[in-house]
Amino acid sequence: MNRAVFLDRDGVVNRVVVRDGKPYPPSGPDELEITPGVGPALQRLADAGFRLIVVTNQPDVARGTQTRGGVEAIHAELHRRLPMITDFRCCFHDDVDRCPCRKPAPGLLLEAARDLDIDLKKSYMIGDRWRDVEAGGAAGCRTVFIDYGYRERQPENPDKVVQTIEEAVEWILGEPSSADGTAGHEKAMGHRSTCEQ
Repeated sequence: MNRAVFLDRDGVVNRVVVRDGKPYPPSGPDELEITPGVGPALQRLADAGFRLIVVTNQPDVARGTQTRGGVEAIHAELHRRLPMITDFRCCFHDDVDRCPCRKPAPGLLLEAARDLDIDLKKSYMIGDRWRDVEAGGAAGCRTVFIDYGYRERQPENPDKVVQTIEEAVEWILGEPSSADGTAGHEKAMGHRSTCEQ
């Protein structure tokens, strides 16, 4: 089975726009700014045999302030700049839709595990919000919280709290399970999957 590192998108892979202490996503590829240090950090994980999978809530589509095409354009640009990321899993719903793929529910991670033969107990979730940590924990992954000091609810009991993506990767690679072998992973972007429920 494969091991994976699941990555929240906004705030982990790319920078967010912070307004009133809360993070917001870029509106399109022209506003996209990769988080400093993320490229080399993710390459270390890929070199260690982890599949890198973005799992992201994009409720602005349900709210009518973003389109699916706009989200897909951002993902295509992220893959162009960070080709070690092979899969993008996205939920377009809002809380009122009660979608099982919307974090903190673990649906996106469970779907990826089924599709890509991933051992969730040997996998990790890196996020910067409580929803990411809860989704990772519910899926059976170890969780890493990047604490940017947002003025919002904080996660309960992440396995590790860090300040940067580099610290997150350093911790993951220092874990005993990271010494385990794993199957190879494809380099081309595979599933650009979204929940359709």
